[in-house]
Amino acid sequence: MRLKRLKQWRVGVSLLFFIATSLLFLDFRNWLAPGFADVVLYPQFIPSLLKFMAVAVIGASGFVLILLFTICAGRVYCSSICPLGTLQDLITFSSGKRKRRDAHYRLPHNVLRYSILFLTGAVFAGGSRLLLNFLDPFSSFGRIITNIVRPIGIVINNSGAMVLETFGVYTLVREQWAAMAPFSTAVALAVFVILLWLAAYHGRLYCNTICPVGTLLGIVSRFSLLKLRVDEDTCTSCRRCMAVCKADCLDLAGKNIDMSRCVSCYNCMTACKTDSIGFERRWVSSSTIKEQKLDPERRAFMLHSGVYLLALSGLAESGPAAEIIEKIVQSRPTTIPVVRTSPVSPPGSISIDRFTQICTACHLCVSACPPQILLPSFLEYGLSGLMQPHMHFQTGHCNYECTICGDVCPTGAILPLTVDRKKLTQTGVAHFIKENCVVYTDNTACGACSEHCPTKAVNMVPYENPLGKAITIPEVKPEICVGCGGCEHACPTRPYKAIFVDGNPVHKPAEKPVVQQVEQQVDYKEDFPF
Repeated sequence: MRLKRLKQWRVGVSLLFFIATSLLFLDFRNWLAPGFADVVLYPQFIPSLLKFMAVAVIGASGFVLILLFTICAGRVYCSSICPLGTLQDLITFSSGKRKRRDAHYRLPHNVLRYSILFLTGAVFAGGSRLLLNFLDPFSSFGRIITNIVRPIGIVINNSGAMVLETFGVYTLVREQWAAMAPFSTAVALAVFVILLWLAAYHGRLYCNTICPVGTLLGIVSRFSLLKLRVDEDTCTSCRRCMAVCKADCLDLAGKNIDMSRCVSCYNCMTACKTDSIGFERRWVSSSTIKEQKLDPERRAFMLHSGVYLLALSGLAESGPAAEIIEKIVQSRPTTIPVVRTSPVSPPGSISIDRFTQICTACHLCVSACPPQILLPSFLEYGLSGLMQPHMHFQTGHCNYECTICGDVCPTGAILPLTVDRKKLTQTGVAHFIKENCVVYTDNTACGACSEHCPTKAVNMVPYENPLGKAITIPEVKPEICVGCGGCEHACPTRPYKAIFVDGNPVHKPAEKPVVQQVEQQVDYKEDFPF
């Protein structure tokens, strides 16, 4: 039967989207083409919805395409495009419990799932993305890959590099570790453990009780043009279909399928030996279907194949090595704490208020950032901004010509910037604490902050010291500072930095730095010196 091939199409498309999405988070060296992220992320429901709200262009309306797919053929998104859904299927498959002989029809947890959907929508409408950040399936998948899978990949990569280095082979480059984000990692672990248990023993229960996207698409799916049905005349109630149903939505006693929970996996069609499960076309009367039994099956196969072909058409570095700087030994620890009035949001986020309203904390920018300076927040943005990334300069600084975070952001929370515009975007301003600087405390030369400043907003000026040494001390020109964090990362003082970046709640334009050219005068009358 042609309809039995639908499962093969579904498995192929779901694996393709799963692998492609995983590669976005695991692309250590930014090898993927710049447009790859746009193509893969376009049909992700929540990211495309928020991006459409942020930039208001038709090209960002992938969620509309998903709604159309759902109206036509049910929850195709849940079965084939959502990476968290495919992860659950892989867990179910690996657990060996995918054929549950004791499977039976389970009543839906309507109070729970509709309450979660309503509460998420109400909080969202009230201006907070807190619940959406926790429950969006794409963002949950991103946190799992970033906080759990990616570190394992880095360990394997660095271990392999160390082994090769012992043989004098340096083709494999070691990857830099990102700063630890305990809260985000704990949330990712908790969600992953819940998924392991639910998927292994209850199939897609997470999608039909907790996930607000699954519940919303389930409501739309009730009105889909093609609805799965059980033929009462040919069904023998053998329960083979129930044993493979991921959603426990097959009611053989009433010969009915709950389309609000069906995830369009088509396992039931493949398992049925009597071909009793097929499609009911809503726009054709039942008498016409009986007269033309083969025609609806052929049409259904063509329609679903077209849906998957459309989905497939949508799929048509390491950061630089840490710079080695000479660590200057302090005579004593610094005593004046660093006090930031605002966190530093990524370039292209425009403002902190706008950023926290749109970001779903999917961590794609965290994974893609070459110097690994984007760190999931705890309370830096407040309660509503949990796990949303901010710039943290412990492991590096924002590369002056890098715009990757804006290029990969799926929601428009970080807008793409040209390199020239990014160089004139002030995300924050450097502040100098003289009493923490080794030039002041130890009367010794340093200048690490100035050397790492790409705009020379941190400049070294003569410093009059008690010992009469000819040394210089930093001076900040805030008008040309872009808040890249080069100075803060390079500053050797501990435990408190002598220079740090304080974020701008609203990003400002920075003045273009003046490049001074030194002209050399050559006296051509003199003989050539050698």
